[in-house]
Amino acid sequence: MGQVSDVGPDEAMAFFVRRFEGLQGEVSLLVQRIGAGALSPEEGRKAIANLKKTIPTANAVGDLEGLVAELDALVPMVDEQSEARKAERARLVEEARAAKEAMVAEAEQLAAGTDWRGGVNRFRVLLDRWKALPRINKSTDDELWHQFSAARTTYTRRRKAQFAEWSEQNESAKSAKEAIIAEAEALADSTDWGGTSAAFRDLMTRWKAVGPADHASDEALWRKFRGLQDRFFDARTAAHAEQDNQFKANLAGKEALLEEAERTLLPVTDVQAARTGLREMLIKYNQFGMVPRSAIHSLDSRLRSIEDQIRSAEEEQWRRSDPQARRRAQDTVDMFTAQIDKLAKQADTAEAKGDGKRASMLRESIKTYSLWRDQAAKALDEFRA
Repeated sequence: MGQVSDVGPDEAMAFFVRRFEGLQGEVSLLVQRIGAGALSPEEGRKAIANLKKTIPTANAVGDLEGLVAELDALVPMVDEQSEARKAERARLVEEARAAKEAMVAEAEQLAAGTDWRGGVNRFRVLLDRWKALPRINKSTDDELWHQFSAARTTYTRRRKAQFAEWSEQNESAKSAKEAIIAEAEALADSTDWGGTSAAFRDLMTRWKAVGPADHASDEALWRKFRGLQDRFFDARTAAHAEQDNQFKANLAGKEALLEEAERTLLPVTDVQAARTGLREMLIKYNQFGMVPRSAIHSLDSRLRSIEDQIRSAEEEQWRRSDPQARRRAQDTVDMFTAQIDKLAKQADTAEAKGDGKRASMLRESIKTYSLWRDQAAKALDEFRA
């Protein structure tokens, strides 16, 4: 065994026994670690081999052969663990292969699709999962990675091309809408209510046909275009409201004059006074201007009724050879002619200003006065006959 200096036989023997106990502790610890799977099979085999070399030649007192036997008993356990690890490795590799094949299939599906926003995020998730999986045999792993990478590249290229196309479309739509806005700016302060309303409707149709630009630009462009529309249509509404109020005031004034004429001129007792009163009333009547379209027929009917009754009285007086009847008839024709000329000038002025609606209403009044003039002219012709 060896020698221990300066101690007795018992103490020397105890020293060599303690060496054995140390070796015994190492074997016991190795048994526990291998049993618990704390060492890989390769590490277990290496530890067993090292102890089997050390124990037989150790200067220790104890059952060294028993320790070697314990080590030999560990070999089947290590072999079993090795086989289990191989099986687990094979299972993991197979799972990894199946998972990567599934990811390749999904990547190829994404590459052929048009999910340009969600697809990017999904590819990131797939790539992170791919990196987390264990490698399988090199040729298979490389082939699967090539397929996955090719699908990702295809998707990225198609996505870039699509976004480039959208960008071009957005720029085209933006330019078209800016041109429409420029046209709208030229129309926003127009007072040609009818023509400009039609022009704005046409601009809106063109706006819808252009399609969207990018979201931020589209929102800003729409707000600007809508603001120009509102400016015009608000002004038109205000003008129509003001016009309606004026028309109503004109109607009230004309109705008051008709009521006064019906009350003071009818029934006709003095033809000359009635004709003078009608002429004076017409001057005031025409100063009120246009009235709501719905009231025109009623007013014209009442005015024609007054004129008819006065003319009937004139005819009766003519039959009594009133020497002034011819002059009054001529005055009536002249008055209506002057009024027609006045209205014609007003209509021409309105057309020159682009106010087609007012011009149309003035020409309707001209038709009425022309009818009255024709009737007065017939009465005058009777004197000439």
